[in-house]
Amino acid sequence: HVQLVESGGGSVQPGGSLRLSCAASGLDFSNYCMGWFRQVPGKEREGVAAIDFDGKTDYAGSLKGRFIISKDNAKKTLYLQMNSLKPEDTAMYFCAADGVRYCRGLSISDFVYWGQGTQVTVS
Repeated sequence: HVQLVESGGGSVQPGGSLRLSCAASGLDFSNYCMGWFRQVPGKEREGVAAIDFDGKTDYAGSLKGRFIISKDNAKKTLYLQMNSLKPEDTAMYFCAADGVRYCRGLSISDFVYWGQGTQVTVS
């Protein structure tokens, strides 16, 4: 039974930082592509960042340089460091896992398992 549990969301002022965590269980974490997505009510869920099993990363173009995805295989935990936050970063953030080693992209359809999300509010 795969479980992805996000934490670390909250309210922060513009320019601030947050680090999201995603605790994974029930999957071969070290051999999976993992990703972060976000969604605003009324809009489609969008890809934020992804990381291959070997640590290679990919970002949505507009977020590269402010957000950093990383993982700790020993802890089976995925992270998203978010810096210089802007009001438009306000969203529900979701952790996701693909069933393959190399990420295929940042599309929703590329990922199989999903967490319940953690809210980030920048204001």
